[in-house]
Amino acid sequence: MDDSTGIERSAAVTRLSRLVETVEEQLMPVPVRELWVYGDLALGLDPVERLDVYLTKDLLFHGDGDREEEFVESHGVEGVGKTVRAKWADRYPEYVRANSNGHIAPEKCLAAHLVGSDEPIHLEVCNASFEDNVTQRLRGAMARENYEQVLDPRGVCLWAEGARSETAFEKLRDGEFVFPTLAEALTMIGMDDQKAEEAAAAISAYRADQEGATVRGDVV
Repeated sequence: MDDSTGIERSAAVTRLSRLVETVEEQLMPVPVRELWVYGDLALGLDPVERLDVYLTKDLLFHGDGDREEEFVESHGVEGVGKTVRAKWADRYPEYVRANSNGHIAPEKCLAAHLVGSDEPIHLEVCNASFEDNVTQRLRGAMARENYEQVLDPRGVCLWAEGARSETAFEKLRDGEFVFPTLAEALTMIGMDDQKAEEAAAAISAYRADQEGATVRGDVV
């Protein structure tokens, strides 16, 4: 995949299909509940400059916290067994990732497992559903007037609670989804026209600066 030339829509849909299969078939660092695609591919563009994927993850409530010290000694990383599955770290040690303070970072672990570092794919990871986080992020961005972090609301659910939507994949392949412009979509969820235009421009500029695989973790 090449950022400069983009990805043909059919190839992008195939890549998404393989990503869903990985979530379905392999042990993930944390439970994954939903997988969405939003942005260019959902709009039916061809080629697609970047793939924007949203994952809803669940918190790890029944982990192996008693193994945390083991991973601190072996990997120099805290939180394994509490924040991500110890069994996953045993099976996929090459995907273990930490944040700057040395604590395991679930969103970075998911990105390492699911996406190659040179692929033009952005991964959003949050404990909230896509629709809920769209609203939360919009409120925060409006309060701070930091529109780069607004989440594009034009999304398509591909997989939820273990069930894959073949209809959604077919519509993606055929470019059948119909969405308004980004600015129009933002006005529909609460922005006034001028702010929506500013936000759309900020999102587009921020996105254009991204290269390779990127990930953002969020907690609502």
